[in-house]
Amino acid sequence: MAEVITAAAAAELIGDGMSLLFGGSGGGHAVPEAVIVALAERYRQTKAPRGLTLASVVSLGDWDSTGFGHLAQEGLAKRVISAGFNNCPKIAALALAGEIEAYTLPQGVLSQLCRDMAGGRPGLVTPIGLGTFVDPRQAGGCQSPEGGAPLVSLMSVDGEDYLFYRCWPIDVAIVRGTTADEAGNVTMEEEAYFGEIMSMACAARRNGGRVIVQVKRLAAGGTLPGKEVKLPGALVDYIVVDPEQPQTYQTRFDPGYAGRLRKPAQAFERLPFDIRKVIARRAAMELAPGDLVNLGFGVSNGIAPVAAEEGFHRDLTLTVEQGIIGGVPAGGKDAGAGTNYEAMVDQPYQFDFYDGGGLDIAFLSFAQVDTQGNVNVSRYGSAVTGPGGFINISQGAPRVVFSGTLTAGGLKVLPDGEGGIRIEREGKVDKWLRRVEQITFSGPVARDRGQEVLYITDRAVFRLEEDGPLLIEIAKGADIDRDIRAHVGFTLQVSPDLKEMDQRLFREEAMGLAEQFRARQRHHGGSP
Repeated sequence: MAEVITAAAAAELIGDGMSLLFGGSGGGHAVPEAVIVALAERYRQTKAPRGLTLASVVSLGDWDSTGFGHLAQEGLAKRVISAGFNNCPKIAALALAGEIEAYTLPQGVLSQLCRDMAGGRPGLVTPIGLGTFVDPRQAGGCQSPEGGAPLVSLMSVDGEDYLFYRCWPIDVAIVRGTTADEAGNVTMEEEAYFGEIMSMACAARRNGGRVIVQVKRLAAGGTLPGKEVKLPGALVDYIVVDPEQPQTYQTRFDPGYAGRLRKPAQAFERLPFDIRKVIARRAAMELAPGDLVNLGFGVSNGIAPVAAEEGFHRDLTLTVEQGIIGGVPAGGKDAGAGTNYEAMVDQPYQFDFYDGGGLDIAFLSFAQVDTQGNVNVSRYGSAVTGPGGFINISQGAPRVVFSGTLTAGGLKVLPDGEGGIRIEREGKVDKWLRRVEQITFSGPVARDRGQEVLYITDRAVFRLEEDGPLLIEIAKGADIDRDIRAHVGFTLQVSPDLKEMDQRLFREEAMGLAEQFRARQRHHGGSP
């Protein structure tokens, strides 16, 4: 029977050099924050335990100090493995300084790797990551000056290249649910995310390790419906109760995130009329009836409210990599959750679906683009963000749309309300380079696999061709030499059929896209 202990007592169970695997996602979704805080406080007071391996599938933190940010103390961690450090910039700083061995691997790979750890398999064989910075022919996913034992190797199966992601032993799994009964059975009825809770527990148990579960409340034994139990008590060693456990770092509790309430049509708020809406509108023009869609973080979040405003959002199935299928993806710091969804599935199954080509189209952001059509979102300048689910999503979808402004750093560009743009202040940072700083999406691999790729910006649209990005649309009011060619760090290829971007994009009223949308033909998912 599981033992109920305090968070401080749970922290005392961690010894020097142990390997810890944490559940949860992004901005506090099912993150065992109370245990993390207790571990951080123990180290602050005693300088123990030291030399830990900290691992999570998704970057954990509020973009400031929570989640893994608490654990960014000199000497506490030897190695950190996650899909990203964007939510925990203090960990990124340790990686840049060489104070930890830091690895960012694809979110889907780490999610699926939990099952391999649970099943006693040596690792995961997959094409996901080929041609990107996680390929061992590049950086092998390492984001620090030096790494330890490599986690990724190249292998051949029937003459085809694959990546082999190696499992590592787990000493303690630290996960979160909502309710635990006296036998340790755990349900997740208020969580916005399921994740890999069962696999993580099995991975620790198989290695002779321990399982610590943080919950909001306790229930009498035998009172939890068996079909709602996500982690059976036979796999739970310790339970930590935190009655103040919020649903996410930002949201105390939203019944819509928990699937208890379907919100009315007003759940889609109309976007303010600005350049981000212009980009989202142009991206939404690529949608077709019945599309299965992934919407990435950032500008792409705006595509759902645009589709709602134009009256065709119900003709799509929007998905979120954390496991949401259908409904309305949450935006901002709650991204990863959703409301009005048709299903919430465990994260590894969602990535099985993505990797297998189940999506029809994916909308993602870009930080840098280069002459080969490569895209970087994982490391640029002094920012170490990692790929999150970007690599799985961008490699698995037959059609990919990357969105962002052409330049950054002080850019002020406005839709003029009359069918074009007005650039009041150009950005100081060029994002279209001869070579990106790190490859998170490989243009050459995409071309070899026959993917359709667009790059949509505030003033122009490009399509990936055999020789790299080709300019196919330009906004009214933009000068091709001054506003585009001057900010592209390689020879600009221009289509002989260069078109003007639809002037409706730059006017405040709705575009009236529904008829155009319904005339488009869906390109069904499947391996590109």
